Amino acid sequence: MLIIGAKGFAKEVLEICHQNNDLTHLAFYDDINDDIKGFLYHTFPIMKTIEEAQHYFATVDEKFTIGIGNPDLRKKLAHKFSDIGGILTSTISPKADIGSYGIQIGNGANILDGAKISNDVIIGESVIVYYNSIITHDVKIGDFTEISPDVKILGRAVIGSFCQLGSGSIILPDIKIGNHVIIGAGTVVTKDIPDNCTAVGVPSKIIKQNK
Repeated sequence: MLIIGAKGFAKEVLEICHQNNDLTHLAFYDDINDDIKGFLYHTFPIMKTIEEAQHYFATVDEKFTIGIGNPDLRKKLAHKFSDIGGILTSTISPKADIGSYGIQIGNGANILDGAKISNDVIIGESVIVYYNSIITHDVKIGDFTEISPDVKILGRAVIGSFCQLGSGSIILPDIKIGNHVIIGAGTVVTKDIPDNCTAVGVPSKIIKQNK
């Protein structure tokens, strides 16, 4: 497995790989930070060039996942590394509690400890579900969305793609949230939210149109 990124969220993904005993040939890719080089934790090699990554996919392991949180950047990286032979792969903590029926999880999802996902839930490509979030029945989540810790998404809610749901936010049943939406931490969403905006508060109020 090649984890794209070697700081921040990449360390959360490393822990999932550790829990799953999926450390054989594990490596990281970071061509941005000059202070990260050599081996992470004196164990895992850090690649710096796209040629190294391509050689890794061809000779060691085709799997990669994204250890960076920004939704738009995650999409760019998913395409970039797929184009050189990588296979976008999900990492799911064994400490997550996932329903037994009607579950669909897209490639490249990262699901962390304590996440609770009920039945008939659809999770899109490269979605992040952080610690202790709850996703109840019949929820749909679009691609490249980030669900922060302790979020609650209640029955039949629909969350668009490229969204960021802040820590502790609550999405009430049957709510529809558009694409490229930011929900502030602690927000309670009681009405549908259109595309390209930021909403905060209890109850939620749109405060900004996102570009």
